[in-house]
Amino acid sequence: MADTKEKKVDAPKESAKNTSKEVAKDDSKEAAKPAKKSKARKRLVQVGHAYVQASYNNTIITITEENGNVLAWASAGSSGFKGARKATPYAAQVAAENATDKARTFGLERIRVFVKGVGTGRDQAVRGLVNKGLELISINDTTPFAHNGCRKKKARRV
Repeated sequence: MADTKEKKVDAPKESAKNTSKEVAKDDSKEAAKPAKKSKARKRLVQVGHAYVQASYNNTIITITEENGNVLAWASAGSSGFKGARKATPYAAQVAAENATDKARTFGLERIRVFVKGVGTGRDQAVRGLVNKGLELISINDTTPFAHNGCRKKKARRV
């Protein structure tokens, strides 16, 4: 700021306008330059987790690192299926294959599978993961189930 004021005072009126424009242009060029970015390393993940959420209406497959950071995901809906076709086993298999293709870019080779839900695509989604060449370490069923839960309300007296 101080430099630009000095230039205006020292230079004649006509050239002062020109120099202030030139200075403004130079400043904008410097501001437009992005700071040097360090080259991003590509993550290399050989072992991961695959979460299959199979509902009555859709099947969602999420592939993560072991610590939980998501690498890739796909669903029957994102794979191009609409309506009742999203709930089919074939749609679940296609979704699993799409998620696997995305996760392969990170070098994924082995997975632990966690299946949740009651949908028809449960088993076929796991087959879709294996068909694409991933090695299964384990399969866990994490579907929640009721175990008598809370205490019932007291009986109503009429």
